[in-house]
Amino acid sequence: MDRPTPRDVLARRRALILDGDLDGFADLFASDGVIELPFAPPGMPARIEGRAAIRAFSSRQATAAMRIEDMWTASVYETTDPEVLIVELETRAVVTATGAPYQGRSVQVFRIRDGRILLLRDYWNPMGLADALRA
Repeated sequence: MDRPTPRDVLARRRALILDGDLDGFADLFASDGVIELPFAPPGMPARIEGRAAIRAFSSRQATAAMRIEDMWTASVYETTDPEVLIVELETRAVVTATGAPYQGRSVQVFRIRDGRILLLRDYWNPMGLADALRA
């Protein structure tokens, strides 16, 4: 059986997130996979290590004040390392408490091996989210 390519994994991630399947999202990660959030705001971890911790973090985020309505890849950049992709991502969401729209952009760096995410480093701007939550 063929292993999914890194681009296949990204497409599966999008489908799982939009379907609200956060267990499936967590299952995309290797057991020792990592999410890094270099610009994490206060109260949010900058590093989540291991599939179980990613699952718990994702579950907490699902009960947060945002509902993701769409997310799409603006660009994907392949590197000389076949495991590493750089993605420009756009997300459209709604603040559930106020109905205010939110649209955010980020640059994400992935290391994907054998169909599993080893690393997701997400460079997103939390300021836009803070503004939407205050709306």
